[in-house]
Amino acid sequence: MLTPELLVAGVMALALIIYTLSAGADFGSGVWELLARGELGARKKAIIHRAIGPIWEANHVWLILIVVLLFVCFPAAHAAVTTALHVPLTLMLIGVVLRGSAYVFRAYDVDPGGPGARGWGRVFAISSLVTPITLGVVLGALSDGIERDPASGRVVTDFVSAWLRPYPIAVGVFALALFAFLAAIYLVHEAGDDEPAVKASFRADARAAGLAVGGAALVAFLVADEGAPRLYASLAGAAWAPALHVCTGIAALLALAANERRRDQAARAAAIVQAALIVSGWALAQYPYLAAPGYAIAESAAPTVVLWPVLGALAAGALLLVPALGYLFLTFKRRGGHDEAGAPAVTSGARDVGSSGRG
Repeated sequence: MLTPELLVAGVMALALIIYTLSAGADFGSGVWELLARGELGARKKAIIHRAIGPIWEANHVWLILIVVLLFVCFPAAHAAVTTALHVPLTLMLIGVVLRGSAYVFRAYDVDPGGPGARGWGRVFAISSLVTPITLGVVLGALSDGIERDPASGRVVTDFVSAWLRPYPIAVGVFALALFAFLAAIYLVHEAGDDEPAVKASFRADARAAGLAVGGAALVAFLVADEGAPRLYASLAGAAWAPALHVCTGIAALLALAANERRRDQAARAAAIVQAALIVSGWALAQYPYLAAPGYAIAESAAPTVVLWPVLGALAAGALLLVPALGYLFLTFKRRGGHDEAGAPAVTSGARDVGSSGRG
C-alpha cells in the first residue's frame, strides 16, 4: 500500500536520481578538468565550461528538494543524519559553494588566461573532486551505523564512526567514478564533430571511467558484506536483485560499446539508464529505512496532516518546475548560449545578476 510517507520517500529517491544525472555529471567534469593538460586540455576545459554553463545553477534544486522533504516530512531522521554525519555533510556543502564560486570567478575574470582564472579553475576542479566523494560517503553511511537510543530516542553517535569506515568510503569512490563516467559520456556529445581530437579524448576518458565504475562497484559490493550487511543481503538475495544486476550490467556494456562505435546518443542513453538503475537499486535495498538501523520510513515520518499537504504542494510545484527546467535545457542546449571562453553569454546588464548564482 502506498502510504503518504512512502510517496514522499519515493519523490526523494526520484530527486536523487535526477540529481545524479544532472549535477553528478557536472561534478564529474571537474575530474577531467583537473587532469586536462596542454593545448588539448585547454580546449577540453573550454568545452566543459561551455557545456555546464546554461544549467549548472539549476541542478541543485533537486538536492534542496531532498533536504527540505527530509526536514519537513521526516524530522527525526533529519536531526539524526545531520548530527551523525555533520562532518561529511559540511565538507560537501563547502565543496558545493567553492565550486560554484570558483566557476563564476573564473568565467568572469578580466584575464581569462591569467593566474587568477587558472587558480579558480583549480579550485573548481578540486571541489568537484571532493564533493562527490563526500556525497557518496553520506549515502553509504545511511545504510548502516545511524542508531537510535531506545530510551531517549536520540541518535547514538560519536560524530565519526558512522561514516569513517571502509564501506562509506568505498561508496564515495564509486560515486566519483560514476559521476566522472557520466561527465565523459555527456562531453563526447558536447564536443561536436568540429572538435575530433577533443571528442576522441573524451571518448577515451569515458572508456577509462566506465572500467573504473565497474571496479569501484565490485569493491563497494564486497565491502558491504561487513560494512552494511542488511543492504548487502538485499542486493545479493532479494527477488528483484537479479533483474536489477542484469539490467544494470547490460546498460553498462551498451554504453561502453556505443561509445567505442561512436554512437554518442545511444551511449548517453545507456549511461543514463545505468546510473538511474544504480541509484534505484540502492534505494530499494535501503527500504524500509531512511537511515539504518534506527530510522525507518514509517517510524520517522511526520503526521499525515503534514505529509498530504506536502504531496499536494509537490504536485502543484511539479507543474511549474518540470516544464521550466525542460524549457531551460531545450533553449540552451539547442541554440547555444556561450562564448568561446566558456563563460555564459550574457549582456553587460545581466552580468551582475548572473554572477550571483550558486553552483
